[in-house]
Amino acid sequence: MKVVCVVDDEPKVRKSLDNLLRSVGLRAVCFESGEAFLASHWPEQADALLLDVRMPGLKGAEVQALLVERGCPLPVICMSAEAGAQGAESALARGAHAFLAKPFSAEALLAALAGLPGWAV
Repeated sequence: MKVVCVVDDEPKVRKSLDNLLRSVGLRAVCFESGEAFLASHWPEQADALLLDVRMPGLKGAEVQALLVERGCPLPVICMSAEAGAQGAESALARGAHAFLAKPFSAEALLAALAGLPGWAV
């Protein structure tokens, strides 16, 4: 079973994504902050990361940079409620595989996951 880590400071978003991922046979491991995620063992063991761009503490860009510093090849899908073309371009330039503007549909998320190397959802 593939594991998707969800990093978002909004409890409702984490719960919703957890439910959606489980409904399609994926395991979700949720974190309320980039710091909590990076302190866990999951960056090296997860199959993908859904990462909020704007959070208190470490921002999504900082989490992405730290993953690169660690040499962690975890595929990242960024998401943000304050999405503009510049934010999406910036996330993609940092190596994100996709960018989702909140609110996004279940279909959009599943399509983004299916687009990851070696994935079929």
